[in-house]
Amino acid sequence: MTPPEPRHREPAWARRFDDELVGLDPEDPEARAFAQHLDRMQRDRPSFTVEGYLDGVKDFAESANRAQGGRYWAAVLVVVLLLVGVVWVVGNALVFVLGTWL
Repeated sequence: MTPPEPRHREPAWARRFDDELVGLDPEDPEARAFAQHLDRMQRDRPSFTVEGYLDGVKDFAESANRAQGGRYWAAVLVVVLLLVGVVWVVGNALVFVLGTWL
């Protein structure tokens, strides 16, 4: 009895060429980008869990890295504003705790 050959795991978007994108060349960069886009749009994940929120942050970071021009700078502005808000809230909480404790 021979052991089974190891299967190389292909990404989920690569299987779309067998199902939905029949006839398109998987080596074509535009077809590959479209398959990746379809995979992102049809991905189903839990929304109201920590894992779901982290997947959303990951998707935002990946799309911000793909963006160019004004969309890239808008994503950077959103991140900076979120960080400023976090620093402000943590600073106020720290002042409150220290003021109450001392």
